[in-house]
Amino acid sequence: MPTIDLRAVILLAGAMGALMAVVTWFMRRSYPRSIDGLGQWSAGQAIIFLSTLLFGTRGWLPDLVTVVGANLLLISGVTLLYLGSMRFFRVPAMPQRWAAAIAAVTAVTAWFTFAQPNYNARLLAIAGFMAIVCGAHALLMARRGGSSFSARFVLVVLVVEVLVLVLRAVSAFSGEAADLLAASPIQTVYIAAYTVAMLMLSVGLVLLAADRLRDELEHIASHDPLTGVLNRRAILDVCGQELERGRRKDRICSLLMLDLDHFKAINDSYGHQAGDRLLVDFVARVAAQLRRPDQFGRFGGEEFIALLPETTLEEAMLVAERIRAEIARDTSQIGCTVSIGVAASVPGEGGIDTLLGRADETLYRAKAAGRNCVKAMT
Repeated sequence: MPTIDLRAVILLAGAMGALMAVVTWFMRRSYPRSIDGLGQWSAGQAIIFLSTLLFGTRGWLPDLVTVVGANLLLISGVTLLYLGSMRFFRVPAMPQRWAAAIAAVTAVTAWFTFAQPNYNARLLAIAGFMAIVCGAHALLMARRGGSSFSARFVLVVLVVEVLVLVLRAVSAFSGEAADLLAASPIQTVYIAAYTVAMLMLSVGLVLLAADRLRDELEHIASHDPLTGVLNRRAILDVCGQELERGRRKDRICSLLMLDLDHFKAINDSYGHQAGDRLLVDFVARVAAQLRRPDQFGRFGGEEFIALLPETTLEEAMLVAERIRAEIARDTSQIGCTVSIGVAASVPGEGGIDTLLGRADETLYRAKAAGRNCVKAMT
């Protein structure tokens, strides 16, 4: 049976890791800054690559470099991948504690390299620590990753790697290997599994970042950049779908059309930045009066619409009046009021355009009546 060159396998793993580090680094430069953690992922992959170079020179360079230094880089890189995922999911990290743990494991490695040389003791310390890091990484992915393919893929890779590391740590008690490059079946399986796992983990992290970018682009395409609510196209699409669902179930939906009174005068008097702050505050206060199923979005300028599923005209009038009263209570220097038109769906009538037209007509009536009031289509 041909013997596998473990040194070549280690260097091959490093080369693949270096490639993924470059890919992740370019992603970090081109992706929005809101997608965090890519810098740590890229740095972690690069550090692991450097560790494989040092492992590959085992026997050619001093043990301080190829044993202590290589293992230090390896566990640092794996930990940095985990910390990158914590930043990616916006989970508070404690890098100081991990740095202290890395220092402790490195001290153990140095002890069993120079003071009391023992390869299997070193293996137990390194594999055990990496199993803990990968296990914490897997737990993070299970809790925060969601149900996407990329998150599940990374989770499976991490779980498999934890199992391999645990088995490798347990095998250290058998004393079957005397060195990293000593040919043996379990050593070959361990190094091969590590090579595949690191590559798959890097691929999975790239997929996670790509999913996050897609989600952010979809959010940008469907949400107003100032207020964060649905934009005109998105709110009309959602309202159309909700109206059709209500029609199928023979249930009434109501639509509110809201318009801030004299908003142009506010912009002219206080400036557009003050007007923007007013819009953001207005959206927050209106959203607080709506239910979770209600749909709220910016129709254009200072006009907003809210669709209330399974809500009669009388119930919608009460909601609209609560909103009007809440906005009118504004005691800030830049006070404002809102006019609201209310319309309810009618069985057999057209789609969202028809309902929107009736709500717009009632809004016009509210403005004609002196503003700061609610009018409904009766």
